[in-house]
Amino acid sequence: MGRRRKIDGRERREGTSGVWKEMEKNWGGGRRWGRGREWVGKVIVIGASSEAEAAKIARSVASSSLTKAAVYGRDPNWGRIACAAGYAGIHFHADDLRISLGDILLMNGGQPLPFDRLAASNYLKRAGESHGTVEICISVGNGPGKGQAWGCDLSYDYVKINAEYTT
Repeated sequence: MGRRRKIDGRERREGTSGVWKEMEKNWGGGRRWGRGREWVGKVIVIGASSEAEAAKIARSVASSSLTKAAVYGRDPNWGRIACAAGYAGIHFHADDLRISLGDILLMNGGQPLPFDRLAASNYLKRAGESHGTVEICISVGNGPGKGQAWGCDLSYDYVKINAEYTT
């Protein structure tokens, strides 16, 4: 028999954090229970003052009905993403806002950029067709805070199935 090693608080937190992140992705993100969903969204936020603030912004974007509907409709709508980030109630300077959809930069320095709408729409379409992951990256400043959240779409089928579901 090998000796059991005592686990310190840091190791326990890191291990628990990894388990919770996987559960959030698999269940909260709709991979397991999101009947009728077409895509899973991963929202990554960097540059916040703290991890808690970054995570709150990420959750606000991932749970936004308008963002979900835009992604389902293959509409690379930076305005809905920016608005949802603002709804989080976390202070950041609009001039620091940077938003990308996959590798496509939509906004930088708080200003919308010219971008290939068709390419951005096709990115969303490919994710939907393959039940893949849409990645939304948001930078809100130069702080050390990083966070992420998972969500799923708001498709017709998702609404229909969940509206008909009773307990």
